[in-house]
Parts: sequence; structure tokens; C-alpha cells
Amino acid sequence: MRLANIANRLTLVTPKNEVVDIPQETGGRFSPSIQACYERWDELLELAPTLETTSGRPLAGVPLEDFGNPAPRPRQVFAVGLNYAAHAAEASLAVPEDLTVFTKFSSSLAGPYGTVTLPAGTVDWEVELVAVIGRGGANIPADEAWSHVAGITIGQDLSERTMQSAGPAPQYSLAKSFPGFGPAGPLLVTPDEFEDPDSIELGCAINGEQVQKGNTSDMVFPVPEIIARLSRVTQLFPGDVIFTGTPPGVGVGRVPRRFLAPGDELVTYMRGVGEMRHRMQAPS
Repeated sequence: MRLANIANRLTLVTPKNEVVDIPQETGGRFSPSIQACYERWDELLELAPTLETTSGRPLAGVPLEDFGNPAPRPRQVFAVGLNYAAHAAEASLAVPEDLTVFTKFSSSLAGPYGTVTLPAGTVDWEVELVAVIGRGGANIPADEAWSHVAGITIGQDLSERTMQSAGPAPQYSLAKSFPGFGPAGPLLVTPDEFEDPDSIELGCAINGEQVQKGNTSDMVFPVPEIIARLSRVTQLFPGDVIFTGTPPGVGVGRVPRRFLAPGDELVTYMRGVGEMRHRMQAPS
């Protein structure tokens, strides 16, 4: 199943690449809010196959500005750092023996297309697989974790490195939570749609130059292990969002270092999910 948040409405993308308004087709059985659907995830999974033959409008005809974040108002946002060994190496840090976890404040979440206003400092890119929880719980075993995932989308963990490294302790959460620093989308895709949900290509480019290309099979802690370890500490809720870490190729790890500048176009992709496009702009 593939879902989208189109014009702030819960939308199914059919196998024919047509979009179907789920609340409209079900006579209001489901809320227009995509965030609300995660609380009724099993019910939606049961319903979706009956809608996949419904005629809709072409996905290709949807204006890009109509696409929103597929999990725009989560109760919890988790982010995992240094989850690719090669990224840890470019940061001159050891591969962690356990999860390195921080948060991105939910006000930073944004849609898959649009502009990002660059704050003062040095803004870096980090392409990431983003997992959205469908079935919550605590102490979830790793071998059952994929059944708790509503779907996968692509995200950017944009990071202001000057703030991140300032002070006696790193300011990960604040430096990664400026407005627009957590875009995700355009689709949310259920794990069963992938040949192997633990092996998905992802990457990003700036002004047409590819700067990151990786595969989630290189994660130190794959998605099921992340969920298992998080849920041993804190309960996970439907609609929670997990940024799972970035492969190598970020700007701070380059020689010379490179950061995003006004006018840059950042294109982010994940096989089976699609691509995001964001234009960087200076403060007004």
C-alpha cells in the first residue's frame, strides 16, 4: 500500500498510479488527517485492497505543492546518529555500540517540496530512511518489528553544524530543528511493497551533482533493531517518526567542507518512494 498526504487529505495511491481520496470514498469513515489514520492502522490495512481498483486522478497530475509530510504531527520524533559506519568514519567518530539517539522537534517537519530558509551558520544535508510506526508498543522483539511499521518514506535531517558543535555538549536537537529541517515524503510505502525492506537505495544531489548515495543494508542498526532498542526504553505510539541515520557524503565530512547556500536545489530520493525537491533561500 502507498499513501500520500495530498492537500491535507489522506490519500491512497493505487497500483495504476492514481490517487483516491480515502475519506471521500469511505463516506467519512476515515478522517481527512493522515496522522489520524495511524491510530486505526489495522482497519486501514483491511480496507485499502477494496479501494485499489477505484478510479482516481493521475498521480502525475497532482501539483507538487499539494504534497505534505506523511506524518506531520507525531507524538514522538526519534533520530539515530552515526548509523552507517562510513558516516561515522567521515565524522572521525567511532561506530557506536548502542543507539545514538536525539530528537528533531516536530515543528521542524515539512513536506517533500518547497523552500527552506537557511539560518545563520553552516547548514548540511543528511538523506535518511524515515520509518513511521503503525502499531505501537513496548519491548517489541526485533523479529516482529517490521509488523509495527506503517510505512517507509524518505527524509532529510538538515543540520546547522555551527550550533551543533557549539558549547560544552553537542546541540543536536536544536541544530536540527529549524523550520523546514525535517522534510519527508512524498509517499509512505508499506514494507511489503519492497523486495527487501532492509536493503533500499537512497541518496541526494545538489544542483544536479550527486553528493550522497547509499543503501540501508549498510546500517549499523537496521530498522527492526532500532525499534527493538527504542521500545525497551520508551513506549512507541502510532504515528511516531524515526529518522534512521545517514550514509556518508555529508558536507561537514568533505575536504574542503561544503554547506548549502541560497539558490541551491537539494533533490533527495529513495527507490520505491520517490523524490523530494527543496530550494534553499536566504532569510527575508
